[in-house]
Amino acid sequence: MSRTVTLVLVDADGVPLGVLPAYDVPAPWWQEVADVVAGARSTHGVEVTVLRLLHTERPVPHGGAVGYLAQLAPSAPKLAELSALDPAVLTSIRTPEPLRAAWAQPGGPARSLRWAADELTRLGRGGFTGSQQRAWNLSTIWRLDPEEPAGSGTPVWLKQVPPFFRHEATVLRWLGREAPDLAPALLAADDHNGRMLLDHVPGDDWYGVDVTGRDTIAADQHRIQLASVPYAQSLVDRGVPDRRGALLTRTVVDTLVASGVDLSGVRRLLDDLDHRLAAIAGCGLPDTLVHGDLHPGNVRYDDGRRVLIDWGDAFVGHPAFDILRLSEGLTPDESTALVRSWAERWRSSRPGSDPESAVRLLRPLAALRNAAVYADFVNRIEPSERVFHRADVPHYLDEAARLAG
Repeated sequence: MSRTVTLVLVDADGVPLGVLPAYDVPAPWWQEVADVVAGARSTHGVEVTVLRLLHTERPVPHGGAVGYLAQLAPSAPKLAELSALDPAVLTSIRTPEPLRAAWAQPGGPARSLRWAADELTRLGRGGFTGSQQRAWNLSTIWRLDPEEPAGSGTPVWLKQVPPFFRHEATVLRWLGREAPDLAPALLAADDHNGRMLLDHVPGDDWYGVDVTGRDTIAADQHRIQLASVPYAQSLVDRGVPDRRGALLTRTVVDTLVASGVDLSGVRRLLDDLDHRLAAIAGCGLPDTLVHGDLHPGNVRYDDGRRVLIDWGDAFVGHPAFDILRLSEGLTPDESTALVRSWAERWRSSRPGSDPESAVRLLRPLAALRNAAVYADFVNRIEPSERVFHRADVPHYLDEAARLAG
């Protein structure tokens, strides 16, 4: 699967310039833009910065024909092959959008790169060459490679997130004190604008790891969660979302109702939430820091070392949310074994607790929460980017209904 990319170009002031002829890139993932930038360079001889998604051929990610808005570098040569813009597209890119991310606007990436340059100078790290890696509604990511001497040194990563993920820097600061070996090092943060500079984490994303490897991830997160128990309220006070008990119910229900989605399939689950939450609380596990999206792809692995990345979905709440996410994609027997090992750790840490019952009771609520998370994304991002998440809302509502029985 690949993408056929069309770039609508604007200049640094947002003035529309025209449309580049389409070209193919190998990676299907819509939010990954390194090969989009490389393709514009190799096919058309121009440097661009991808700002945002404009349209897609398919209703769900990924692959197919994709259109992006991109800013042409000031140094680019005059392009003869640009075609005129469709009037509807021209209107859409000229129309202000209040939900647009800062990095999705002309000049936005340049402002963030200037901030990064100032911070790296302050840190004594010198100049860098930036290469854009990702651009979508949940983040933009740049790899910053040292300029001198050429090819030496390790990169630094610039990440910028929307307002609803700005607590990620708070979480990373806490992890830097309490579990520095398990989290990326935060070098600098601009909390107001959601910018972060992160030290390089060697290795590879651990997609495809077997159940034994996932159990080591669960053990790492168990250590983090145990350490976080005394800090739960202070993390909330510093902006980490509070999803404890009744606050979880209120947030999930309010978000789904505000989204206007059909809740008839989960009505019985919604009506039983207070009783279910009371039963979960009775299982005796403490509220902890929850990663919120603990799948193997959010773990960097390098020669036995594991680092948990992408903490934007983090919240304070029930620890079982993470093992439920980590067990997705496994066979029933593998999932049972993984949960059993997780439960044994918690019984050792909290004698008298009933972790297995907590997982059983939380399972449909976790799916309901996922539906609310994606509904919240849809509510907070601009219309052209909602295609990334829209299908996830009914999927998880159906899953919650199925699990609730």
